[in-house]
Amino acid sequence: MNLEFKGIISTDWSECLSPNGPFDPISFCFPELEKELKHIFFQYTSNQVDLSSAIRRIQDLIPHKITEEMMDEYLKSEFKTYRNVPQFIEWCLQNRILFMINSTGFKGYFQIILESSLIPHVQVISCNPFIDFSSKNLPNTIWLDIKEIHDKPTNTKTILKRFGLSPKDLIIMGDSGGDGPHFEWGWKAGAYLISIMKKRSLERYCKERNIELDVEFGIDYSSGEVRSLKREMEIDFMDLRDHIRSLLGL
Repeated sequence: MNLEFKGIISTDWSECLSPNGPFDPISFCFPELEKELKHIFFQYTSNQVDLSSAIRRIQDLIPHKITEEMMDEYLKSEFKTYRNVPQFIEWCLQNRILFMINSTGFKGYFQIILESSLIPHVQVISCNPFIDFSSKNLPNTIWLDIKEIHDKPTNTKTILKRFGLSPKDLIIMGDSGGDGPHFEWGWKAGAYLISIMKKRSLERYCKERNIELDVEFGIDYSSGEVRSLKREMEIDFMDLRDHIRSLLGL
């Protein structure tokens, strides 16, 4: 029995806890690439291309890598979370729930937001290393790489083992088909599944495999409805607390 943590949340970030997409920093720095980047993102989240292929295409598009200064400028201008996400993360920490961000977002993005205290301290971040500011010294966070979407469940399993937790102590949160393999593994292992702002791609992925969700939170886009940022920003993530308490038996 783990005495340090009562449970764990392994969650996507982009369009799940934040309205921003993982490739948005690149679109901000190179606006002429926005249309192509959106197309690549759609193909990835719809499970049409794998993550490494998407990253290679981005690498071929951009004239040079994003610098720390460029990422900092992007975050100062564009950083957002959904309503009360930082407070929700803090609540998890206070209630001995290990909080793990498991996202295809870039490591450099998360390094800057942690260093700038834009969100509370997060114990584990699993993310894409394509942008990595190695000078950032954040020793209190465990970093894991995501190079393919199947790395999400692999990294979650690594953290469960490291902290002596079982899948029955685990809640997985995600929004799109890019989270599908994570959900599929969690469903088979006995973890709890929460969709956040569920997209059609996740609905299709789960339906084809008879995966059952435990909670559907936020706006349901599974019918193909156009995203509404205004409505999304009205969703209070502190309302997740009752679901978390119920699922983990707190």
